[in-house]
Amino acid sequence: MRLHAGCKFSFETDRPTAATFMLRPRSGDGQWIVSEEYITEPSIPVTEYTDIYGNLCQRLVVPEGNFSLHTSVMAEAADEIDTAFEAPFIPVEALPSDVLQFLLPSRYCQSDRTGVLAGQVVEGVPLGYAQVEAIRNWIFNNVEYCYGTSDASTSAVETAETRIGVCRDFTHLGIALCRSLNIPARMVVGYLYDLKPMDLHAWFEAFVGDRWYTFDATQGQPKGNRIALAYGRDATDVAFVTQFGVLNLLEMDVWVDLAS
Repeated sequence: MRLHAGCKFSFETDRPTAATFMLRPRSGDGQWIVSEEYITEPSIPVTEYTDIYGNLCQRLVVPEGNFSLHTSVMAEAADEIDTAFEAPFIPVEALPSDVLQFLLPSRYCQSDRTGVLAGQVVEGVPLGYAQVEAIRNWIFNNVEYCYGTSDASTSAVETAETRIGVCRDFTHLGIALCRSLNIPARMVVGYLYDLKPMDLHAWFEAFVGDRWYTFDATQGQPKGNRIALAYGRDATDVAFVTQFGVLNLLEMDVWVDLAS
């Protein structure tokens, strides 16, 4: 399906403030970028680099006063995500070297503290993809989705205790539980068509069989039509904006529509 997606941020600051943004997707598995635009108001210099996870990062200095950033993308997105219930668990010694980093505990995914819960969730489930699907299904059915119940510091351990949160929290918990079982897992952020309420979204991928597979604990069934913007260990690596100073967000608007 061809999608037109984008977002607009409006900020204010009382002094020039350095910042980085992750708002440009790349073509890859499940998506092909047809066209895009990236507009700042006022117009300012923007430089770009690629981080260690392959994400495109835009670096700029937000000028004093009001500032807005508008990005949009036209993309061909896969209508369905791949599933493979028979995909096996891969022993650590057989994993590709670049996947190993996604086994380790991270700031928001303390997988060294979620092993007991992970064992309970997947008890009696075949190793591999089926375990990850059991984790996704358990979170969907046991954690309440509710805005305003968590914040930027909420971790997977806290979500496991409170059983409430938003997509970011669902994703961190899924990642932590997978890593507790020695299944590599990483965070993905981006756009999801027909998300209600519409917002920028987060989900996770797990490495089983010989590849990464998509899992979204906020959704009851596998759902395609996604545009990934960034990948990382957890929210630390995939923040849409990282400011190095005071930068007040005044407004954010997100849309994902069928392309005409």
